[in-house]
Amino acid sequence: MQIEAQQTFTLAFPGSPENALAFLRDPGRSLARVRFLRDLKTDAHEVRAVLVVNVPMLGEILLPLHSRLIHTPQGARLEACPLEDERAWIELNGDGTATGHQLGYTFLFTAHIELPNAEKWGGAAFEKMVRAAAERTLSRLARELPEGMAAAMPSPAS
Repeated sequence: MQIEAQQTFTLAFPGSPENALAFLRDPGRSLARVRFLRDLKTDAHEVRAVLVVNVPMLGEILLPLHSRLIHTPQGARLEACPLEDERAWIELNGDGTATGHQLGYTFLFTAHIELPNAEKWGGAAFEKMVRAAAERTLSRLARELPEGMAAAMPSPAS
């Protein structure tokens, strides 16, 4: 099963344009306060984390992610690396641009979840319920992303 959620948003950065670009290109800083990410590990070329999703009837699902970090002239791009050996994982693709004090982001989350055999669990109705719950949950997490990233920004100078 694949489920997608997308989030596009803009944040005002409370520092210089140079610091805004540096913040955007440093996912270790910019994603550090995002509540639904665990075990965030970053370096100059990649991002690894575990996205935590609570799905009714399945409980807490841990979705590992691995994306390449590519610097662009005005920001950075995340390109997902497939984790096809996992039963459940997430593709995280995104683009970020810094224009002065404005940071623009577009993220696409694609969850890959292997369900138990539907016949064993009551057929297509079960799969439909799980899909609907997972879609709502992933959409909610995508909506929470700007808040977590804003929380990681430095305080405005007094």
